[in-house]
Amino acid sequence: MNKRLTAIIHGEGDGFVSLCPELDIASQGETVESARDNLREALELFFECAPDEEVQRRMSGDVFVTQLEISVG
Repeated sequence: MNKRLTAIIHGEGDGFVSLCPELDIASQGETVESARDNLREALELFFECAPDEEVQRRMSGDVFVTQLEISVG
């Protein structure tokens, strides 16, 4: 079974941090691609090891990703 999840990746220091907001799981890597791949691995391990109740608890809320425009200064 496949699941489609969100990956938010941003630069931090000399590397990149990746976050899946649906499950609140994060990882990191030296490149965007490695941060994404490391997050994928962390998510696969989570689904292998976490009890069904934990998966359902984390997946129960909606996640909305959007951009805002604000005035500065």
